[in-house]
Amino acid sequence: MGCCTGRCTLIFLCTLQLLAALERQVFDFLGYQWAPILANFLHIIIVILGLFGTIQYRPRYIVVYAIWTAVWVTWNIFIICFYLEVGGLSKDSELLTFNISRHQSWWSENGPGCVRKEASMSGIKGLDSHSYISVIGCALEYRYIEVMHSSFQILIALVGFVYACYVVSVFTEEEDSFDFIGGFDPFPLYHVNEKPTNLLFKQTYLLISPSGFSGM
Repeated sequence: MGCCTGRCTLIFLCTLQLLAALERQVFDFLGYQWAPILANFLHIIIVILGLFGTIQYRPRYIVVYAIWTAVWVTWNIFIICFYLEVGGLSKDSELLTFNISRHQSWWSENGPGCVRKEASMSGIKGLDSHSYISVIGCALEYRYIEVMHSSFQILIALVGFVYACYVVSVFTEEEDSFDFIGGFDPFPLYHVNEKPTNLLFKQTYLLISPSGFSGM
């Protein structure tokens, strides 16, 4: 397969997915979003597996990657519904942190143009701690940033799924054609060795047959 084929395109898509997943993993770690962290970790492993299968011509690995892309699309649709509060979901819930903490997305306080307003803790002497009050001036709400991240992940995953199916079909056709010409068939070697053996049998039969003796 050439450099401008579906295989090379799938390698590019897997690399792009890997970079996007690593970028997303960093910000999810900063926001202590434990459910997305686990999902991203599994996604990175499967994408590496798909990349390896594409480079090494392993269709089974690419099939696993293709199945995972469908799961990954479903997960990102859930993330979009979560931040847009669709179907009774609330972006202020602790669902993504497994109810361990009250942390929200890192972008909620560090988005473009966001300014944090803090006030000193009252009633506690000798401590320099502060209490978070509000975030103002955000040019874009954090939930829309998360929605854009998930939408980009869905787009890459859908394109990757299409190319994964195409590459698997191409690999399968190449293996079938190679089997057809005897690439993996041990029988041609058997047939090559069969002719001298039959000739030896015929010569032995002529020597021991009565007609062979009569001709001597």
